[in-house]
Amino acid sequence: MAETKNEIHPIPPGWDYNPSSWDQRIPIVVLAAVGMFIALYLGIYQLDIITTVWEPFFGDGSTTILNSKISHILPIPDALLGAFSYFLDVAAGIIGGTRRWRTMPWMVIVFGLAVGPLGIVSIMLVVFQPVLFDAWCTLCLASAVISITMIGPAMDEMLASLQYMQRVKHSGCSMWKAFWGVEDVVLKVA
Repeated sequence: MAETKNEIHPIPPGWDYNPSSWDQRIPIVVLAAVGMFIALYLGIYQLDIITTVWEPFFGDGSTTILNSKISHILPIPDALLGAFSYFLDVAAGIIGGTRRWRTMPWMVIVFGLAVGPLGIVSIMLVVFQPVLFDAWCTLCLASAVISITMIGPAMDEMLASLQYMQRVKHSGCSMWKAFWGVEDVVLKVA
């Protein structure tokens, strides 16, 4: 049975914690902001605005990777695309309250879809470094670690929203309205 009143249920049914709480989201937002600044720095190098890039461990590895054909396969450097992706992660991470897994499923799912693919692309780019170029890039690796670290917490929140949408569907309420947050459907759990 479903109700459409604004009761406070910060923790999803069956969960021990709230994946939309600020304690869960702030670390992701901070990581995304750090990743964004790393990617911006690398992108500025790729645009030739600065002539050197910091590389403490791998000699000229960073310049090899950042000047590779793969890094410039698109019209803009890949690091700038990464910076934009991180920016989306920051923005999507701060929008909404602590019940957004239920009140803004669309935002949570956008957030999860922004974080997940960035992590997958990061893994792919890390694999390319030694395989295709026999080189490593310290800041590229740092960015990849950040991307991968963000996946778990973002997927938790997305899972809570998807479970909520499944409960809405089974209740017979409008999934469309619940997805867009037009109607906050509070479901009674037996």
